[in-house]
Amino acid sequence: MPKMTKKFNWEAFLDPYIQAVGELKIKLRGARKQYRKKNQHSPIEFVTGRVKPIESIKNKARLRGFTPDNIDEMQDIAAVRIMVQFVEDVEEVLILLHQRKDFKIVQERDYIKHQKDSGYRSYHVVIEYPVEMITGTKVVLAEIQIRTLAMNFWATIEHSLNYKYQGAFPDELKARLATTAKIAYDLDEEMSEIRDEIQEAQLMFNPPRRKVNDGVENRDDFDEEYNW
Repeated sequence: MPKMTKKFNWEAFLDPYIQAVGELKIKLRGARKQYRKKNQHSPIEFVTGRVKPIESIKNKARLRGFTPDNIDEMQDIAAVRIMVQFVEDVEEVLILLHQRKDFKIVQERDYIKHQKDSGYRSYHVVIEYPVEMITGTKVVLAEIQIRTLAMNFWATIEHSLNYKYQGAFPDELKARLATTAKIAYDLDEEMSEIRDEIQEAQLMFNPPRRKVNDGVENRDDFDEEYNW
C-alpha cells in the first residue's frame, strides 16, 4: 500500500481545503447576520472551522487505508462547526443548508437521534464544495458539524480525555462520561422547554439598532483545532 511520503505536496493538496473552510465560515456567519439584522432569532449561534493537521490526516490514512491516490475521499479534512443554542435550531440549520446552491450535500449522519455509545451527540453533514483555483474548479469534500452548546461542551471534554487514554477509558471514568452525557442531554431538553422565553428575552436584549456582531466574532475566531 503506498504511503504518504515526504514527496507528497501537502501545501498544494491542502490549499483548496483551506480556502473552502474560509469561504464557508464567511457565508455561514453572513447568514447569521441576516437573521439578526431582521431582529429574528438566528439558529446559528457561532461558527468555527479548521483544516485537519497533516499528522492527523496521516494517522487517519493509516487506520482507514487511504493512499495518495484516494486521500481526497477523506470527508473531514476540511470541517466547519455550527454552534446552536437549542436542539430545534439543528433542524433550522439543516433547512438552510439544503436550500443553498453553492454546495451539494452528499451524506448526513444524525448522532443526535442516534447518539454514539460513548454519549457523543452531533449532526454531521458531508458536502461537495467547489473551490475556484487559478487552475480551475476543484471540488473538495468538507464536513459541517451542527451541535448545541451542551453537546459541544461534552464532546470537547471527551475528545481531550480520548487523547490521554486512546479510547481505553477506565471503567469509573467511562461511567462518569455516560452520566455527564445524560446531564448534557437533560440540559438541552430543559432549554427547549423554555426556548420561547429565552428567545423573546434575547430579542429584547439585541434590538436591530445594536451592532449585529457585538461580542460574537471573538467566539467565531476561536478555531478549536485541538478537539476535532
